[in-house]
Amino acid sequence: MKVEHTLYIARHGETQANIEHRFSGKKDTPLTARGLEQAHQVGAILRRELGLKPALGFVASPLQRARTTMEIVRGDLELPPQDFSTDARLQEIDLGEWDQLTDDEARTRDPVLFSARGNDKWHVKVPGGENYADVAARAEDWLASLSGDTFAISHGAFIRILRGMVLGLDWKAMSALDEPQGCVYRLSGQTVTRLDA
Repeated sequence: MKVEHTLYIARHGETQANIEHRFSGKKDTPLTARGLEQAHQVGAILRRELGLKPALGFVASPLQRARTTMEIVRGDLELPPQDFSTDARLQEIDLGEWDQLTDDEARTRDPVLFSARGNDKWHVKVPGGENYADVAARAEDWLASLSGDTFAISHGAFIRILRGMVLGLDWKAMSALDEPQGCVYRLSGQTVTRLDA
């Protein structure tokens, strides 16, 4: 998949659910103190790369952890913090009944399904939720809708899947990608570049 416009994308800052190693989909948990620092790191990276008040589209997942991160980033760029759009297609993978469970809790609830999903995340859905193919379709649709260079705040699995699609990876390789916070990915053409503070 080719990215027609330059896209800068970052994951929201660390949340309480991240610390507790819980599946975190559409349910929200607040940013930690470290998560707030990571949001400022993202702002500093964009300021270094693009200068203050860059002429980009700004869009975030509507989930609170993403919106809070975006507000901090925009403040660091000397832009009005809340002057950005949200797009539901940027939301994290819907983890349905597993949202906010740990791996052990989800495995205990349904060991057969847990194992099946581990062996095929592209096709197997979490109960009441999505699989990787669903997220990939959302990501592709969103990317095709962009009309210019953009900065987005999204989520770990969404960004992994998007990076994997641009790089032409299969779902196992997508799943193996990291989900760092406090950095920015630049996607252009078929190239993915990680920008660190």
